[in-house]
Amino acid sequence: MKTDLFNIQDKVILITGGYGVLGTSISKYLAAQGAKVVVLGRNKIKGDALAKEIKAGGGEALFLESDVMAEEVLIRNREDILKKYGKIDVLINAAGGNMPGATIGPDKNIFDLKLDDFKTVVDLNLFGTALPTSVFAKAMVDGGEGNIVNFSSMSALRPLTRVAGYGAAKAAVSNYTQYMAGELATKFGEKFRVNALAPGFFLTEQNRALLTNPDGSFTDRGKTIIAHTPFRRFGEAEELHGAIHFLVSDASKFVTGTVLVVDGGFNAFSI
Repeated sequence: MKTDLFNIQDKVILITGGYGVLGTSISKYLAAQGAKVVVLGRNKIKGDALAKEIKAGGGEALFLESDVMAEEVLIRNREDILKKYGKIDVLINAAGGNMPGATIGPDKNIFDLKLDDFKTVVDLNLFGTALPTSVFAKAMVDGGEGNIVNFSSMSALRPLTRVAGYGAAKAAVSNYTQYMAGELATKFGEKFRVNALAPGFFLTEQNRALLTNPDGSFTDRGKTIIAHTPFRRFGEAEELHGAIHFLVSDASKFVTGTVLVVDGGFNAFSI
């Protein structure tokens, strides 16, 4: 009987968008557990700073400039990673985002939605997951095993007001996760898994101004979210660590095609 199910020592784990608020916390945690963390992103200054910080703490990290919407860049990243580490064990697709034109504010309606921005948000969140998956899954198949963790959202599980484009994109990511779980396992075997994480509400640079006022108090939207969260608070970044660790380790060896919710009860609560 295997007793080290959560051991991720020396696993090569890629994370796109790995220097955001949540990505940074996850990257540091995985490195502290002995994983070799590769952070992919467009911001070299932030990426290099994170890799340097992880190394200063005794971890192994590499930052590579990347673009989740550019296949040729991702292929170059793949070759650089294989040259350095010889394998790719896990891909965490954490890159994503939103933009004002793809939302519908309280003073607007569906006719104010900018469809070009809507498309951009769908491209970033859906194709920005699918493209890295296709590129890095090739290395996994060549290596005989692989594990992919996508980022879904509360807005994928139920339609939330305002975030029209983001919600549609993340719902598609959840569906794509289930599809790819079946596709990889049936074509290449049981050593290939695809799951998703659906975080509840965590304060990030993307949503901070939407959920909190400059003095730190909650906006009306922030108050509404807290009222519908049984834990009556927002999540802390480190509260994603356990779920991520489970999904990237052998502890979840028979788990694929799932969306793991970490939300303080938001999705389970009505009135």
